[in-house]
Amino acid sequence: MKKSLYHIKLYIIVPLIFTGISILAFLVAYRIAYEKLLGGMNPAPHLIFWGSLFGAFTFVCGLVLTRVILGPVEKFVVEAESLGVTKTGGVHGDSPKAKDEMARYTTVFRQVSEVLNRIEARKLFPEIVAQSKAMRQVLSQIKRVAPTDSTVLITGESGTGKELVADSIHRHSQRNGRRFVKINCAAIPDTLLESELFGYEKGAFTGAAARKPGKFEQANGGTVFLDEIGDMPLETQAKILRVLEEKEVDRLGGVRPIPVDVRVVAATNRNIQKMVADGAFREDLFFRLNVFPIQLPPLRERPEDIPFLIEEFMKFSSKESTISPPAMHILCAHQWPGNVRELRNAVESSLLFGKEVVEPEHLPPALAGSMAVPTPAGVLISGEDESLDLDFRLQELEKGILVEALKRSDGVQAQAARLLGIKERSLWHRVKKYGIDVSQIRRHTRQ
Repeated sequence: MKKSLYHIKLYIIVPLIFTGISILAFLVAYRIAYEKLLGGMNPAPHLIFWGSLFGAFTFVCGLVLTRVILGPVEKFVVEAESLGVTKTGGVHGDSPKAKDEMARYTTVFRQVSEVLNRIEARKLFPEIVAQSKAMRQVLSQIKRVAPTDSTVLITGESGTGKELVADSIHRHSQRNGRRFVKINCAAIPDTLLESELFGYEKGAFTGAAARKPGKFEQANGGTVFLDEIGDMPLETQAKILRVLEEKEVDRLGGVRPIPVDVRVVAATNRNIQKMVADGAFREDLFFRLNVFPIQLPPLRERPEDIPFLIEEFMKFSSKESTISPPAMHILCAHQWPGNVRELRNAVESSLLFGKEVVEPEHLPPALAGSMAVPTPAGVLISGEDESLDLDFRLQELEKGILVEALKRSDGVQAQAARLLGIKERSLWHRVKKYGIDVSQIRRHTRQ
């Protein structure tokens, strides 16, 4: 069977159909009116009859087209709701079913798209926990830049996962079959950094008993990851710029340049732009590195990732343990200046002291006494109370996190929503659901 060479999109063919019906109705009306006027007759009854007929015909056509177009959409929405893919909370008409049809479709499509994005992120980047919107944006940037050879500058606080991002860029690039060479510019003394990066010839300096290729030569055809490049000396920065511009390196003691084909990914936890303004970092190198910048958010700006990170860290434990709701609340509410690295160490430490259930007293001292989990009765949820089912525990945990966020934002819901990484409307629905008195929290924080 021969395939059609022409494909007409729905948003073109539907208007064309109704335009054709309108033109046909106009021509028929004109013809009837003209003939009746020539015969000295009143054309009104005939126009009313044919107008009604064309109106009914247009209505039927619209109904058929709508059914053909929206039928599969309605089936998809119903199946998505029945499979539990979408969130169907019953608070103040927040359920997609409680809305009008278009709002319902829009809500379901948005939620399904979010689920698919998370599944894709988990499949493509299994080593990166990215449930939050901020981290999914980072993954989107990785997918965009990885297939290219563009230089990438990753910035972010210490412990946010810059090395993981650099590794993901290499694995999803066209160079993934070649070497990925890492070098920590802050961990190597200034006197040895150049020899590590560019290599040296035999006899180039005392102790150079044999020729040694540098990191750029070792990574030829692959990727070089320059971690903490903000700590690199200015003299070495100039040579890095030459490698990026000329695609060649000079070994210490060498007599001729050596061509290299490498992609450079750099990272730093320092404010490079401020360093450029202070003269501590070369401006031309900054512009050459900053071709595609990726800014990693700190953990305190994506608290919704914390439970998933904890779950991931617990997989490496030799014993089966769980985190009690009070302990989970403390972990989620902590500011984590050391970011993911600090969280991983805290979880590892807690598992060593805890048994089957990690309680607040098993957390590191800096966390254990920092806060308590509020509940409607004003008491802590005990991990030993078996009468509390999972749904109740999760609701109490969510309420405690909401109250803590509102306290930290002085009762300003817009700021609390930003702190939690959710929309203000979503926060408002949750506040109504749990009956949280925001005005009381505001009065309490201002005392």
